[in-house]
Amino acid sequence: MTKRVTLTQAWEGTADCLNCSLRSTALFGGLTKQDFEQMHEPVEQVELQPGEVLYKAGDSGHHMFTVRSGLLKLVQYLPDGTQRIVRLMSTTDVLGLEVLVGKAYEHEAVVLRASELCRYPKDTVDRFSRSNPVMHKDLLKQWQKELTEADEWLTKLSTGSAKKRMANLLLRLAEDGSNECFLFSREDIGSILSITIETASRILSEFKKLNLIKEIRSNHLELNVAGLTRLIES
Repeated sequence: MTKRVTLTQAWEGTADCLNCSLRSTALFGGLTKQDFEQMHEPVEQVELQPGEVLYKAGDSGHHMFTVRSGLLKLVQYLPDGTQRIVRLMSTTDVLGLEVLVGKAYEHEAVVLRASELCRYPKDTVDRFSRSNPVMHKDLLKQWQKELTEADEWLTKLSTGSAKKRMANLLLRLAEDGSNECFLFSREDIGSILSITIETASRILSEFKKLNLIKEIRSNHLELNVAGLTRLIES
């Protein structure tokens, strides 16, 4: 579902934008009301359900997106048809930065948990960044954030033993300041960690026996943060 958000709704908060991640993310956090007036008028709110595709790799990129809530995966497909999840995108993350340099979307963006996003034309962002130093600087910060995330993904989720990679993933999925997390399919876990579905299930079962995780309900876990941290550091 998509709906337009007017300037009045956006600024006064009647469309729940006052506390929206769009206002707190680095990309828009430094804008004044006058700046916001130029930026927010064409924004649309998008609501998607698990399994829905936001965009596909190779699609012409005309929009960028900020995640208000939920979780999406960025997928690359290998020549043999298998998929690799190269990033998870959650609240305040920006999708589609590559379109600012004239590229098509590099990945397929698929919803893992019910998500709300804000969609805005890349031409507007590009034009605004050329005339607004704050916006330009914040775009650079977003690029740096993407690079840092890619480095962490490579070092924490793609190297080391399967158990340590699983522990890193669980801690990454935990809500800020919380010891709880929600898992997705074992297939997706395997794609992220480069392990088989069977290995993913076996490690999670072992973590339960070691009291490193406790299942509150299906795919909703309570984490032994200290124990998982010790495992990673061992």
